[in-house]
Amino acid sequence: MLQRARTLAVGTAVSVVAGLVLTFNLGVRSAPARPAQPVVSATAAEDFVVQEATIEQLQAALSAGDVTSQELVQIYLQRIAQYDDSGPKINSVLELNPDALDIAARLDAERKAGLVRGPLHGIPILIKGNIATDDRMDTTAGSVALVNSAPQEDAFIVKRLRAAGAVILGKSNLTEFANFMSYHMPSGYSSLGGQTLNPYNPALGEFGVPVLTPCGSSAGSGAGTAANLTSISIGTETSGSILCPSSFNAVVGIKTTLGLVSRSGIIPIASSQDVAGPMTRTVADAATLLNVMAGVDPNDPPTLKSVGKIPADYRESLKVNGLSGARIGIARQYFGSNEETIAIVEKAIADMAAQGAVVVDPVDIPTTDQLNETDSDVLIYEFKQDLNAYLAKVEPTSPVKTLKQVIQYNRRHPIIALEYGQGILLNSQNQSGTTITKAEAAADRARDAY
Repeated sequence: MLQRARTLAVGTAVSVVAGLVLTFNLGVRSAPARPAQPVVSATAAEDFVVQEATIEQLQAALSAGDVTSQELVQIYLQRIAQYDDSGPKINSVLELNPDALDIAARLDAERKAGLVRGPLHGIPILIKGNIATDDRMDTTAGSVALVNSAPQEDAFIVKRLRAAGAVILGKSNLTEFANFMSYHMPSGYSSLGGQTLNPYNPALGEFGVPVLTPCGSSAGSGAGTAANLTSISIGTETSGSILCPSSFNAVVGIKTTLGLVSRSGIIPIASSQDVAGPMTRTVADAATLLNVMAGVDPNDPPTLKSVGKIPADYRESLKVNGLSGARIGIARQYFGSNEETIAIVEKAIADMAAQGAVVVDPVDIPTTDQLNETDSDVLIYEFKQDLNAYLAKVEPTSPVKTLKQVIQYNRRHPIIALEYGQGILLNSQNQSGTTITKAEAAADRARDAY
């Protein structure tokens, strides 16, 4: 059994919760061991290099017989063992799929028989730990309270991934409940998975938090993709949870438009804002993955608005001169004071200008203060309603069926479950439908949209 132990010292740090910057005190924790994982063969194609390989390059190698899908899975499992579980201990993977090698073998047999389902055939992928799979993996959102909480079916996007021939390698770690459990939880931490580190500086600082944040809540998807522990990955976002970890881990993330990608089978925060999207190393890979993810799901009504509007192939929009004539505004009030960061941004600005972009520098955003307002009650109101609706559909044998039961479980197991408290869970349970009415939440939603 692979161990995932982490120790954090007492201190102070900063986290982002649904757009809120918060200061908090850290305690000491030790993450539990994760379940037994697939056996990794030492005979994987050792000479095949997966680092920075694109989907197109992997498909070319698969077609040429340079590597098999099963060997790709083995290589990524070896890298996970080497860099996620030992070495720098990035800790981006919450759980591995015990059936990944068998699935890959079946897809290899299909390829040998002349059947290739599409660009994702045989390609390993990590999905965020809040996305349901009806298999031998758990769907927990990183919460120990949801261990053995079994979905009755795959999430809609998982069904599409399987149909496209993707190999679900495992589930990535995340900020617990997609960063909607505690006001004090650092990005990339979950009670089940421990603390994810940023592969560009996989170290803990003097206060026991990452020196360089992986950001969240899709921390594991960003870190795992950046470290080449997977070919591609999927994250989810309610407020910054794809964009922020993509930025801090230097990968490509797409925050999809609400209604483009189904949320059915994804542990929710708020149905009015939740989305899922690709997290990859290249724009082309993101477009390829989005082709599979986008689709109309009758069980997720907002996707009905996408009928007839989804392109046949997002890759057709990829253009070498795509920046030519594009107006790019530079909002310097958000740059901060880190000289190294500013230098990188300045180079990016120059690169865009060199590619033909019209750079407007600086631009003033007069509504900055309004954008930074954090007094909306929408998420607190919707979380209780939406989580209870999700939990009502899991298997009858699942241990918890309501937010209230999650809170009660955590209270019974404070050492493993409540390292950083559960203030957000408590506020949603106590305020949603009582001190925050449906009408008040709707009014906040209208103001947010405006």
